[in-house]
Amino acid sequence: MAGTKIVMVMNCMPHNKIHGFQGRTPLSLSHSIKEHKLVYSWSINGKSNMKFIVNQKGKQIASQTIIEHEETVDHGDISNTKLTALVAVRNNDDKAFVNNFLSTFMSQNHSRGCVVLQLVSTKLDPRSMEPKLSLETVLEFSKDRKFENKGRTKTYKVEFIVDPDFGVPGAITVVNYYDNELFLESINIRQSICFTCKSWVQPNRLHPDKRIFFVNKVYLPCGTPNGIKELRERELKQLRGDYGSGKGRMKSSWDRIYEYDVYNDLGDPDKGNDYARPTLGGQDNPHPTRCHTGRPPTKSDSKAESRPSKSELIYVPRDEEFEDVKRQNINQGKLIALLRNLVPALTDKIMGSEDISNIDSFIQEPKGRSEPKSLLNLRVAMEEIFKFEPPKIFSSGGSHFLLDDEFGRQVLAGINPLSIERLKVFPPVSKLDPSIYGSVESALKEEHIIGHIEGMSVQQALEENKLFILDYHDIYLPFLDRVNALDERKAYATTTIFFLTKIGTLKPIAIQLALPTDKQVLTPAVDETSKWLWQLGKAHVCANDAGVHTLVHHWLRIHACMEPLIIAAHRQLSVMHPVFKLLHPHMRYTLKTNATAREVLVNADGSIEKNYTPGRYCMQITCAAYKDWWRFDMEGLPADLKRRGLAVPDATRPHGIRLLIEDYPYAADGLLIWSSIEKLVRTYVNHYYKDLNAISSDNELQSWYKEFINMGHPDHKNATWWPKLNTPEDLISLLTTIIWTVSAQHAVLNFSQYPYGGYVPIRPQLMRKLIPNEEVPDHAAFVKDPQRYFLSSLPSLFQATKFMAVINIGSAHSPDEEYIGHRNDKTSWLGESEIIDAFNQFSNDMKDIEKEIDRRNADPKLRNRCGHGVSPYELLIPSSGCGATGRGVPNSATA
Repeated sequence: MAGTKIVMVMNCMPHNKIHGFQGRTPLSLSHSIKEHKLVYSWSINGKSNMKFIVNQKGKQIASQTIIEHEETVDHGDISNTKLTALVAVRNNDDKAFVNNFLSTFMSQNHSRGCVVLQLVSTKLDPRSMEPKLSLETVLEFSKDRKFENKGRTKTYKVEFIVDPDFGVPGAITVVNYYDNELFLESINIRQSICFTCKSWVQPNRLHPDKRIFFVNKVYLPCGTPNGIKELRERELKQLRGDYGSGKGRMKSSWDRIYEYDVYNDLGDPDKGNDYARPTLGGQDNPHPTRCHTGRPPTKSDSKAESRPSKSELIYVPRDEEFEDVKRQNINQGKLIALLRNLVPALTDKIMGSEDISNIDSFIQEPKGRSEPKSLLNLRVAMEEIFKFEPPKIFSSGGSHFLLDDEFGRQVLAGINPLSIERLKVFPPVSKLDPSIYGSVESALKEEHIIGHIEGMSVQQALEENKLFILDYHDIYLPFLDRVNALDERKAYATTTIFFLTKIGTLKPIAIQLALPTDKQVLTPAVDETSKWLWQLGKAHVCANDAGVHTLVHHWLRIHACMEPLIIAAHRQLSVMHPVFKLLHPHMRYTLKTNATAREVLVNADGSIEKNYTPGRYCMQITCAAYKDWWRFDMEGLPADLKRRGLAVPDATRPHGIRLLIEDYPYAADGLLIWSSIEKLVRTYVNHYYKDLNAISSDNELQSWYKEFINMGHPDHKNATWWPKLNTPEDLISLLTTIIWTVSAQHAVLNFSQYPYGGYVPIRPQLMRKLIPNEEVPDHAAFVKDPQRYFLSSLPSLFQATKFMAVINIGSAHSPDEEYIGHRNDKTSWLGESEIIDAFNQFSNDMKDIEKEIDRRNADPKLRNRCGHGVSPYELLIPSSGCGATGRGVPNSATA
């Protein structure tokens, strides 16, 4: 082989067994000590040198051939070929201003090690029936090897020597002999052979197994080339913890192991009984599983896992951690939240539990007021630091209570549009067991609503689909005695009846407030006293709704239920599997987001318990909903709408269903995105699974789905409602549901929190007082000053601003957000034009959907999204900028 000077690494074998040099004796042998390695030089005929790199314990860690002449290397019948590759490596730094310092440190540290790479062919050697291998090559991060430098990513040129009949590279193995981890971006050989690694590679001293990266190509298990079949299974074993890693042990921050565990880490019993929490998962509190971390048990309870220390992060597999940009953005949000809570915190400390009446002074003025320029700049600067941005539902100088038309609009186009249902029977019927909870008969009567349904009879209104219900009776009633025993927490189990008006809006017409021993019904105001009772009733409904939004629809249905699906995907689906390739961007950041939630949100005395009425019983309400209500087969948008009675099958409609409330922004916009996802998935699945038996014979696919059910949802594993996975149509339905859930549905629930729920006076997340009756001392105070009583029932000023700070962080898009329709890396499908075209069409569909939503928001006939004082419904607009914009659909549950 003729060529320029190249550096190659041979297999780590004794010299008489090295490929290409069998039986040859070195003419000279020397050794030298270089730092912590012993380097042996070997000359053959004065034309080539071989170096064996051996550690101080005598273990050979690499061997290197250096050919320093420009002629073909030919030893007997051996003729080798050179392949040039570009290796992109990213620096691991956290702050841009220390980038230069860390880069210098990195280069100094790199002099003490190397990275060893080896190509693996898709072909087997016919003599040994082992995969064909290139000679190993050594990469040292020195300046003379650098090919390109772009910001934090540095690209190095390396060269591999392979046999002429090596075939096509199918995988590459990497060993990191540096002291620190490194982030491997990619390895590219020509334009058509790409390895998109995007993974942390740990030092060999921590992980002695070779890291395996596969070429960017899609292979079903049955179609995997022989040369990389064994590596495909070996990589999955490593991720499961079955290969050289102690299964079930405590995980370290550098591990890549995906295992399951119950939620036994939310409490901290060592701090006292007030911090003890039951295990989530099992017969008493059924719940999906989580990623196993393996921390030691607490001293007080051997079944409870200890909490991480203040300096310790909850384990997630290394590649699931947030990128630096995301982490910095969160930290910046925390700092801003701290600054914006300084004054409310001082007020609370000095004056006690101040009511919420002056919260407007902590919210920025709406932009646009005319002021002198210099004063404006100063005011804006101070406001941006110390005041909250105005939520969409905030209007300066507006009312501190929720108007009826806005109340009705929010259940269709607000923070939680997933709870409203069509009323099928009046009065509504509870499903609770009366032998346990006593009489659960509704107090709602025909007399309460007959005057508010435009002259219809109740039966006529039911038959014409005019009555709708927001029913939180069965969710809250079993917990009310315990919740109402908490300090500063008071709740009812609420049931609200709405009437669909002629202009397509919902009008609240009755609210039932239930306690275990009492029920009362409120109707729209007829005098001053009933006006404030009605406002208190609506506030309690909002507090119920806020809890169900966060605990059931957001946490349970998306974050908790999707986590085991992601774990199973990494354990059972190769990165080369077409389903893994499709789902990969839809799994980004979710495990880390959930780990952060267990650390500071859903844990004992975390933000969820502090901010929502059920307090320490929040997660048990989640478990009850999971046990009695959650079903995976109802998670798709059309199935969910039909279950709630809001849509009926209609083959003449574009989406196969007809909405019973035509101006239902969440459903109407959601169906656009659902249909586009389904169209993409259908093309994708039919491309790879061309016959009916292909699904059932795909062992990786079947193992993934079975493990998701049996290991991820063991408390429901015997349920009969789990969808089958036998045909391409089954897989299309399954994948469409998954992608919809983690992208569009999550966007609606998460990024609505601050814009649509951040003004606490009209959308309280908890209540501190019940409605007084004539027999309690508070009744006199209510009659004397009902407005003051109303405001004192809401969260305090400090409770409100703390809540606003938390949801402002959670509702914000990061600068590195990846939005639905964007798939920048399509190299896995080079040569598969049908798939590339499908992705491009999906991207164009998202742009068209954005235009259509803008058009709808400008249509005056759509009164739930257009009109005076009405916010346009933007939550399902696919794109967004940074911050709490109230729009944008990321690919995955990133917050």
